[in-house]
Amino acid sequence: MERQDRQAAVPDPLKPLTVTIETDAVIIGAGPVGLFQVFELGLLEVKAHVIDSLHHPGGQCVELYPDKPIYDIPAVPVCTGQELTDSLLKQIAPFGATFHYGQEVTTVEKQPDGRFLVETSQNTRFLTKTIFIAAGVGAFQPRTLKVDGLEKFEGDQLSYHVRNPADYAGKNLVIVGGGDSALDWALNFCAANQDDNPHKAESVILIHRRDGFKAAPANVAKMRALCEAMEMQFLVGQVTGFEEANGRLSELKVTGSDGITRLVPLDVLLVFFGLSPKLGPITNWGLDIDRKQLAVDTEKFSTSVAGIFAVGDINIYPGKKKLILCGFHECALAAFGAMPIIFPEKKVFLQYTTTSPKLHKVLGVESPVFD
Repeated sequence: MERQDRQAAVPDPLKPLTVTIETDAVIIGAGPVGLFQVFELGLLEVKAHVIDSLHHPGGQCVELYPDKPIYDIPAVPVCTGQELTDSLLKQIAPFGATFHYGQEVTTVEKQPDGRFLVETSQNTRFLTKTIFIAAGVGAFQPRTLKVDGLEKFEGDQLSYHVRNPADYAGKNLVIVGGGDSALDWALNFCAANQDDNPHKAESVILIHRRDGFKAAPANVAKMRALCEAMEMQFLVGQVTGFEEANGRLSELKVTGSDGITRLVPLDVLLVFFGLSPKLGPITNWGLDIDRKQLAVDTEKFSTSVAGIFAVGDINIYPGKKKLILCGFHECALAAFGAMPIIFPEKKVFLQYTTTSPKLHKVLGVESPVFD
């Protein structure tokens, strides 16, 4: 039988009486791996509460590249980050997970009865038997362009990620960076050979501090070919200042290796310097940390604290590969690994969604009839 979450008042001498949600599982992170953890727990009749600092599901996939194609999801030849998220939400719908968006977990404390008291930045409190950390690289923050005063244009003319590519159509666009994201978006917005491209910018200028890239060689070659065809421009230099007109960003000051500063006109600016992962409060939860990641075993993906599991990019172990499909595998083993804690009196057997009437009931589908 599925256990129903309960609410109880848990006294704390340092805080006023607060309603606390009692549950079997809390998942931290609503990216693809966190969403699939809901599915794997759901098959085992465990209902989860999911907490994410963003105000929507999808994690980095939706926040950083919602419209970029993903090619390595099993049995899905291609999908975008948003499409993957939408499919996962549809897949987990039968399990009735409760989502708590726009909240960061601030405190995790082991209780005398073995459960964990979890508190968030919005004063939501949980008393849970298990915790599954699927927080990606942690509370990621984009590395910003360090130019005094430029931050006032952020959210309007300055962005560190692309949410809606259509916003840049027909604009004079400057992209700063030398990694895959910078090259990918420069090519996407240029797309000179695609007159029907709805995202095509009026002009694209790519700026990088040196004439070398940490990006796919094929895309670097495409960029150089477009520059030779005068379909876009590439400048070697660093942004050292800006000009504005009527309160709007109008030009960037770009200083080259020759020491000369040039003015580059623009409508909008995209900066891709990568992410600065920050574990934040996780560092205070008493977990073993290795290079800003959580050390886990590979039997059940448990952290150094029994009852706390880590799946996806947040964990590290010998042979670790930061792939979504690897995170999905980790979710399955973590769910089974948690069963002795959640249901200590219950024997749990591996069943298959193809043939198990019990799983069909859990999923809300009819059992097929085989001849």
